[in-house]
Amino acid sequence: MAEIETIGFHYVVEAAGCDPEILGNADKIRKIFLEAAKVGRMEVKASYFFKFSPTGVSGMVIVAESHISIHTWPEKGYAALDVYTCGTTADPEKAVDYILDKLRAQYAHVSEIKRGIEEEDETFTHMILTWEEKLERKNGK
Repeated sequence: MAEIETIGFHYVVEAAGCDPEILGNADKIRKIFLEAAKVGRMEVKASYFFKFSPTGVSGMVIVAESHISIHTWPEKGYAALDVYTCGTTADPEKAVDYILDKLRAQYAHVSEIKRGIEEEDETFTHMILTWEEKLERKNGK
């Protein structure tokens, strides 16, 4: 029996200064996320996005490697993103960068969590690396 790969990379992102028009549009976010999965070398299995009234979007793309998800607050220019992949074939950081660019984020606080690290006593742990970025956009966008 093949050993199951438990190591995963989970990016938790606070994106600020995003374009409110994009953050309020479920169809645009769906397109951004499906393309982000391609950019990040992930295999899309399903997706669902929901537009709240009067504002905001929640959505998820299920990928063979795990998931990409979002919840938005257009009135604040803020989006909470998750990108989680297992194994080593996907490139979740490229997917995060693509999403931030397409949301026109001006700032990101990113936590990269390496998950599923097996301990000697057959338990699991994780490690966290966190950083902040002021993102430069062309023409102020």
